[in-house]
Amino acid sequence: MLSITEKEAIDHEIGLVPHKRATVIEALKIVQQHRGWISDESVAEIAEYLEISPAEVDSVATFYNLIFRRPVGRHVILLCDSISCYVMGYKQLYTALQSKLQISFGQTGPDNRFTLLPNACLGCCDHAPALMIDKDLYRDVTIEQLDDILQQYT
Repeated sequence: MLSITEKEAIDHEIGLVPHKRATVIEALKIVQQHRGWISDESVAEIAEYLEISPAEVDSVATFYNLIFRRPVGRHVILLCDSISCYVMGYKQLYTALQSKLQISFGQTGPDNRFTLLPNACLGCCDHAPALMIDKDLYRDVTIEQLDDILQQYT
């Protein structure tokens, strides 16, 4: 069941648009912020609250790559794999992250600290390669910087 806090935040978003259903993505983001990911149960709860079908909610949830449909670690690393990042050292960063974290794309470490995901573009092609951890963007990333970057996230 959606919490009172979740409902209040969703109600705020509903007040900003002409139709309830227009708040699906915001409702997903709100619930994910509180729960860490969007379970099938969460999809059903959002659908019921917005008076739409679970399939409609799920279609939005699965379209956006920052809506997580399975549990993720405390911190999510998005490694840009665009052509600019690829040319500027993406493969080496990916290999180094795999080695340091002992995980591949789509996996979460056994300590639940990090989940590693590919991202098609982080919007900083002029500062490739790039990665994002949670809401923090790192540009012009080198393998030598990885330890210092990762140590910031416990």
